[in-house]
Amino acid sequence: MVFIAGPCVIENKELCFTVAEKLKELSQKYNLDFYFKASFDKANRTSIHSYRGPGLEAGLDILNEVKNKFNVKIATDIHEPYQAKIAAEVTDIIQIPAFLCRQTDLLIAAAKTNKIINVKKAQFLAPWDMKNVVTKLEESGNSNIMLCERGTTFGYNQLIVDMTSIPQMQKFGYPVIFDATHSVQKPGGNGSTTSGNREYVEGLACAAMAMGANGLFMETHPNPDAALSDGPNMVYIENVDKILQKIMAIRSII
Repeated sequence: MVFIAGPCVIENKELCFTVAEKLKELSQKYNLDFYFKASFDKANRTSIHSYRGPGLEAGLDILNEVKNKFNVKIATDIHEPYQAKIAAEVTDIIQIPAFLCRQTDLLIAAAKTNKIINVKKAQFLAPWDMKNVVTKLEESGNSNIMLCERGTTFGYNQLIVDMTSIPQMQKFGYPVIFDATHSVQKPGGNGSTTSGNREYVEGLACAAMAMGANGLFMETHPNPDAALSDGPNMVYIENVDKILQKIMAIRSII
């Protein structure tokens, strides 16, 4: 099973090392195809005053250190076309944020790296609308594609997950990953910051496995309440083992 996990944003090298070490241990325990994920820049924060990350160069340096120290694969997101080629020097998965999944130039630039492209389905798109996203990547020469379900917004700071979107998007012939932590976000729910409800992460992850998801995306942190980004919907790292145990049991039955 594909397992993409890590802190939301690169806060510092020590945090990344702590989380990567624990997640690698769990990925070996459950025989997971693990990719360590953290963002070098959160370009779509609610407030202009929110922490965004160390930036492209410094962030990729830290991700490269994580890759070499723990011998893990790396995933990170990009926001502008010029970042694709640079990020590809370090990363194994280039992730396209949900709000940007229809940005043609961004998709083309990502596709040309020949890396795996994990595209998050936008909160405003139906699952069958992702066919056009897939076509843009395929016609740009890349069929190393993953699609990611992360909930749909109907406004009012709430996301709703339609689990039927998983088999719907699998009809395109590519793996579908379930984003268990962003799906419990409440965008802008605290006014100038995003809120969320991490207590529902485990249940949604189990439901996604029951629907046949090919992998899991999860953001985690030793102390989410003190995290610099997306703390309310991140999972405590100490709870990841329990969640993985349940979803792997469900996956084995399926």
